[in-house]
Amino acid sequence: MSDWTNDLKVEFERAAQARIQKNEGQMRVCARRAAGIAIREYLTRQGNRPPSLSAYDLLNLIKEDTTLSPALRLIADHLTVRVTEEFKLPVDADLMAEARTLCQALLPDFED
Repeated sequence: MSDWTNDLKVEFERAAQARIQKNEGQMRVCARRAAGIAIREYLTRQGNRPPSLSAYDLLNLIKEDTTLSPALRLIADHLTVRVTEEFKLPVDADLMAEARTLCQALLPDFED
């Protein structure tokens, strides 16, 4: 198993644990990190050096990528949305599920 595959599985496991513990903030962080791992691997496979290690920066980069479907760019957008002052997400989205969808779309060989 490659490093990125293991790293993705670890982040999704952490996200699931955070959700069980009702820590949605930590779940969002883990979902974002998982997406960042997938984006770095995706860019590398495209022959591009990832311009940043930051998952947030990489999500902002791909939400402008017109070669990706509007649905995937919307997921990237959801993963970068800031929470409200009440620490709630201002969009109706399951970021853990959306991050998984993004990872599987970018890396079809990723099996969760």
